[in-house]
Amino acid sequence: MTMKKLLQQFVHDERGATAIEYGLIAAVLSLAIVGGVGRAANAIQWLFSDTNSQLVNAFAQH
Repeated sequence: MTMKKLLQQFVHDERGATAIEYGLIAAVLSLAIVGGVGRAANAIQWLFSDTNSQLVNAFAQH
């Protein structure tokens, strides 16, 4: 196999590029999921703390 043919095969081989693209997609999705879970946890925590404070106020009045 000549050097020119070997270099042409290397240039046309896209298997590594596809693996890198899949890795980048996985990384972006992971960041989106982690960020979404964090925001959802904060919203749920606020919801329960707000409900708890309303219950405390309701029981304190009676």
